Amino acid sequence: MKVELKKLEAQYGCLRAGLADVGWISQGYVQDRGPGAGGPCYQWTRKVKGKTVSVALSKEQYEALRQAIDNWRKLQAALQQMQALSRQMIFATLPDTRRRKRLTKKVLGLN
Repeated sequence: MKVELKKLEAQYGCLRAGLADVGWISQGYVQDRGPGAGGPCYQWTRKVKGKTVSVALSKEQYEALRQAIDNWRKLQAALQQMQALSRQMIFATLPDTRRRKRLTKKVLGLN
């Protein structure tokens, strides 16, 4: 049991350390729409209050936002893993209430 807890702590530590390396972040999507009437057309699209908002971009802005969106997705995945590990540690290490049934992985959001 202690070996598993140490493993969970190590995984959590790696994820937490990885957060320090995250660069710029942004939600949304970017598109390279190919050459248009006036040259290449880059676009950033996102939702604001339920409405789709699109913004024209320069090539440099497109590249930077593409990286920022990729960073955002990696950050979201890491945070989901950290939440799952946190729940495992909390329920494995702290005193629990009496239950008629054991908590399943589905209930804890671990699957």
